Amino acid sequence: MKARVHVMLKNGVLDPQGEAVRHALGALGFDKVEGVRQGKVIDLDLTAGATEADVTEMCEKLLANTVIESYSIEMK
Repeated sequence: MKARVHVMLKNGVLDPQGEAVRHALGALGFDKVEGVRQGKVIDLDLTAGATEADVTEMCEKLLANTVIESYSIEMK
């Protein structure tokens, strides 16, 4: 079983990496980009019997800083 976790900064939290990407895109001539938010994707290979609740607990304890980040889980 596999799970994919998407982690993004919450709205209202400054994203300096996203802003650096937006600036670099502008410098390369991509002037139609108004904003960039950068996140991370974490792919997990799970043992049989693992549940979405298990992955949620992993996110809450380690994979996401829930003070400033939100996450979503895709079970495959």
